[in-house]
Amino acid sequence: MRHAGSPPRPLARSPLRRLLTGALLSVLLLTTSCMVGPNYKWPSAPVPQAFKESPPAGWKEAQPSDGALKGKWWEVYNDPRLNGLEEQVSITNQNVLAAEAQFRAARYAVRVARAQLFPTVTASPSITTSRFGHGGASASGGAVFSSGSNIVTTYDFPVSLSYMADVWGSIRRTVRASEDTAQATFAELENARLSFQSELAEDYFELLGTYGDQDLLESTVKSYQEYLELTQNRFNAGVASGADVAQAQTQLDTTKAQLIDLGVALTQFEHAIAVLTGKPPADLSLPHAIIKSPPPPVPVALPSELLERRPDIATSERQMASANEEVGIAVAAFYPTVSLTGSVGFTATDFVQWFQWPSRFFSAGGQAAEVLFSGGKLHAQLGQMQAMYDASVATYRQTVLTAFQQVEDNLSALRVLEEESAATDKAVKAAQQSLDISTYQYKAGTVAYLQVLTAQAALLGNQRTAVDLLTRRMTSSVLLIQALGGGWDAKALPTSNELIHGH
Repeated sequence: MRHAGSPPRPLARSPLRRLLTGALLSVLLLTTSCMVGPNYKWPSAPVPQAFKESPPAGWKEAQPSDGALKGKWWEVYNDPRLNGLEEQVSITNQNVLAAEAQFRAARYAVRVARAQLFPTVTASPSITTSRFGHGGASASGGAVFSSGSNIVTTYDFPVSLSYMADVWGSIRRTVRASEDTAQATFAELENARLSFQSELAEDYFELLGTYGDQDLLESTVKSYQEYLELTQNRFNAGVASGADVAQAQTQLDTTKAQLIDLGVALTQFEHAIAVLTGKPPADLSLPHAIIKSPPPPVPVALPSELLERRPDIATSERQMASANEEVGIAVAAFYPTVSLTGSVGFTATDFVQWFQWPSRFFSAGGQAAEVLFSGGKLHAQLGQMQAMYDASVATYRQTVLTAFQQVEDNLSALRVLEEESAATDKAVKAAQQSLDISTYQYKAGTVAYLQVLTAQAALLGNQRTAVDLLTRRMTSSVLLIQALGGGWDAKALPTSNELIHGH
């Protein structure tokens, strides 16, 4: 240590210059270091050239320049009530809010991992008073006190620096793994948003379909009431039997029971919609409405485009990338670690001299550590990470296969249901004609009332089938939109800069 009266030393030989030189060397070491382990390559997945199932008549396959669905996909249905409900999912649906909070946590994890790239600087000032016996030595090994005061107060103000040099890329791979995980969590958020939006649309159309059944049964009850009056009048006139009246009454009461039973489904669908919008069931009441038109055409992108438009595929792919980085981290564990440490500060036994230049001290050093024997732990960890990566690849490919299955299923469903609806419409017209003829013949006394009952049951069955088919077509179109990604694009994934700065 320099004496108080000596002149300052040149900067070239000062502790500060040495520390700066050491920091410069460490930065140089970092910038010239390598990254061990495998580089990430997007594994192949089975992608067909075209979908097997053809869309319904009048639909067309969207070209890449068309962009499949854009923006708020539910607006294709042109239903203001549905639009208002869907807008609330992103704002008040608790599952979506939970997924959003998980993404924010994953984004902060990136910052935590990235902090390892920088040195850690700590300060730990202290004031210590010690008492020594006569002739004893101070705790710091200083002068021996043979007389006078045996109480010493030491003032310390050390500032320490520690830095782990990322020679083999382990820390950088940790940062990348955190970024990949955060991107996967963001895709999970978008997939949750799409799932609950789709679920709401399904419940909404199921509710409207149930209202359609309700309207049909209410009109049927009125019709059956008129048939009951007809049979009673004929019975009173002596031209019909009591069995006819009993059969008409049974038909009416059975239909009334079916009408009442619809109340269970109506309330459950409305309650489900309320919860999906983040409200208790008591706070939501929807007006009576029915489905009036078939589902609109949905542009179907090429199969190759599906990989970029499904958030669940993006989730699986980013998890795969993160698993690859974990393999690299396991490889880096076989190489030695290099750490740099240093400290500067002031120490004195007199408060007045605490922060004076002669009271300064410094230390600097480096250390390299290598695992010589771990009982096979490092090899086992590497094998574990490689196995987990292989599992993530298989999961990714299965996710892709499932995505294509869902698209094919709903394309097929929409096409088949459209054909079935056309056939059912013809059946409804034929059943109505049959009932009209049977009613005329019954009034003329040429057929028994059983024939009227049979025609009534056939008409009601076909009418309900027509209503249910229209509902199924609407829900299938929602499922198709969900299977196509709902207009989402992998380009929406946050970049590394956005994850770090939160833009």
